[in-house]
Amino acid sequence: MNKLGVTLSGWELANPVIAASGTFGFGHEFAPWYDINILGSISLKGTTREPRFGNPAPRIAECCGGMLNAIGLQNPGVKSVISQEIPDLRKVFKKKVIANVAGFSVEEYVQVAALFDAVEEVALLEINISCPNVKSGGMAFGSSAESASIVCREVKKVAKKPVYMKLSPNVANITEIAQAAEAAGADGLVLINTLLGMVIDPASGKPIVSTKMAGFSGPAIKPVALRMIYQVYSSVKIPIIGVGVILVQL
Repeated sequence: MNKLGVTLSGWELANPVIAASGTFGFGHEFAPWYDINILGSISLKGTTREPRFGNPAPRIAECCGGMLNAIGLQNPGVKSVISQEIPDLRKVFKKKVIANVAGFSVEEYVQVAALFDAVEEVALLEINISCPNVKSGGMAFGSSAESASIVCREVKKVAKKPVYMKLSPNVANITEIAQAAEAAGADGLVLINTLLGMVIDPASGKPIVSTKMAGFSGPAIKPVALRMIYQVYSSVKIPIIGVGVILVQL
């Protein structure tokens, strides 16, 4: 028996290590460096309906305890991901993956989710309502229980595969939003995404990244992630995928 094996909504993984969305591209980029099949799975880079260039540079800044990023959901668009990126990944990765769905309207979430739902290599849908690096959509949908419920409910109407809602940590009460997503039919939850932060250049006195504020990640956010996962775990009955250096040491 595989002691590391886990099951997510009927999907069996050999181990619980999943490359988080945005940190691993579309997966195949890392195949020249090591055998990516040792991973439990891969969550693909956040994907929107149309191609996005992302935010202007500079969009990365190092800081104490981690880093800031303001990539801005750069991606080639869902049709290109399905026709090019996933086939390229299939050549080097023999397991199913998680599709990260991003959007700027409920209709866009639904359309992108429906397209990914029809892809054989996709095991479940990760609905990103938590991205802090875009000016509209993203965190706006994840900042209230009502909007999170609407997105989840509409996506569930077109999706046959499990729907996991990726929640924002930049809220006053994450358990309220988690419970709303569960009530709307979510099969699982993903948390947390990056915290909203800022880094100032001491020489100029100005923010380093072009968007001024950006997503803060790294070892410093682990206590926050653990606290939120604990709170949500205590308030819902659906599975949770924990993101960001939260693996428990055995």
